[in-house]
Amino acid sequence: MKIKLTYLFTLLFIVSMSVKTSAQDSPIDFETPGIGAAWTWEVFENVDNPPLEIIPNPDASGVNTSGTVAKFIARVDGAPWAGFVTRNISVFTLNETNCTVKIMVWKSVISDVGIKFEANFASTGEIKIANTLVNQWEEITFDFSGKIGEPSSTNIDGLVIFPDFTTRTTENVAYIDNITFSPKNSTSLLPTIAAPTPTLPAANVISLFSNAYTNVNVDTWSAVWDQADLTDVQIEGNDAKQYTNLVYAGIEFTSQTIDATSMTNFHMDFWTPDPTSLPAVFKIKLVDFGADGGYAGGDDVEHELTFDANSTPQLISNQWVAFDIPLSEFTGLTTKAHLAQMIISGDPNTIFIDNVYFHNSTTDVKELIGAVPSGFNLDQNYPNPFNPTTKISFSLPEANNVSLRIYNTLGQEVQTLISQFMNAGTYEISFDAFDLPAGIYLYSFNAGSFQSVKKMMLIK
Repeated sequence: MKIKLTYLFTLLFIVSMSVKTSAQDSPIDFETPGIGAAWTWEVFENVDNPPLEIIPNPDASGVNTSGTVAKFIARVDGAPWAGFVTRNISVFTLNETNCTVKIMVWKSVISDVGIKFEANFASTGEIKIANTLVNQWEEITFDFSGKIGEPSSTNIDGLVIFPDFTTRTTENVAYIDNITFSPKNSTSLLPTIAAPTPTLPAANVISLFSNAYTNVNVDTWSAVWDQADLTDVQIEGNDAKQYTNLVYAGIEFTSQTIDATSMTNFHMDFWTPDPTSLPAVFKIKLVDFGADGGYAGGDDVEHELTFDANSTPQLISNQWVAFDIPLSEFTGLTTKAHLAQMIISGDPNTIFIDNVYFHNSTTDVKELIGAVPSGFNLDQNYPNPFNPTTKISFSLPEANNVSLRIYNTLGQEVQTLISQFMNAGTYEISFDAFDLPAGIYLYSFNAGSFQSVKKMMLIK
């Protein structure tokens, strides 16, 4: 009988340990009774390290009406990574059932919130996402699916939170509540429709990634030095790249650099489920390694462009955005014969990209003879409706930077006709829409502070 009882206790111990290492405490709600309020939370790198306080919810409204929350005071002279850690969390392992971590925050400033896990003091590395709201509760989602299988993802015994990961000029207070764990949910983040299929002639395109063209060699879409997790996905049968936990991602084509000297534009289709209101930004950097083809050889050049909710094109959530950028806008990219790197970065934590290519969209612009016009003007295209070519005329009373872009009715840019500095005068440009479907299009003209938009109809 004694042997049987010993065996039974051993079996129960093994079962209890297996349960403990495959589950986690959730939600950490700081309630009494509840989870987290009675735990030991150690504050670090915060000058005098004032303790984490468990207090009544100072703003029981919006998405969080719970009774109690955690209060963290980020000292002005504290380290940017000042935060707090607990070892009271039940030991668990990251897997697809618990790798989506959500936390509610209330902050008076916008700055990064960071979370990381530790396993015997090995770290997953923090994932940082900025809050987008101030003086109200907001739920932030962290995707740890890219950490599954790493040594630090097994037998996790520590939770570390960085509420205000930034350099401060004032003392900031952050409230934290309701930390939850849920399954990987990348499928629901997928775009419901694929990016528009490009229709430019293949002879005018150097494609890095698109089902519509033959792609050149790309060594990696996520370099070993970047901070991003990459997944190849399909959307309506069309291949796309999904980046999660994006801080910056390195795309390299160093073994066979790209000569884009005959190209006029760079194109990328972009989609994100994340908020895109200011201060969110998305950045694209192109790097040319120079004639020696090597990094830091003394002849490298590069330029980075930044896009936000007010730029052209503008960042928009939950729809495809076409970045069709004249290479002339990459002003620091003075050579384009040995392009070797592209770096994308920004605040959207999850993004999808497709149809990444360079193309030549050179269009003849004809200056009409006559007196200098007295004002800015954009004429109606003629003929209208048209199939497939039409002419657009505009007037400049003074020299200015000019852009003339074509958009579909979804607000997606389909072609840049002009993006350059032009002298005063009256001009006429031909637009050939042979590769576009029939429908209504908008053409937008910008010169200095002058802007005009008109409609045209393509029939086929």
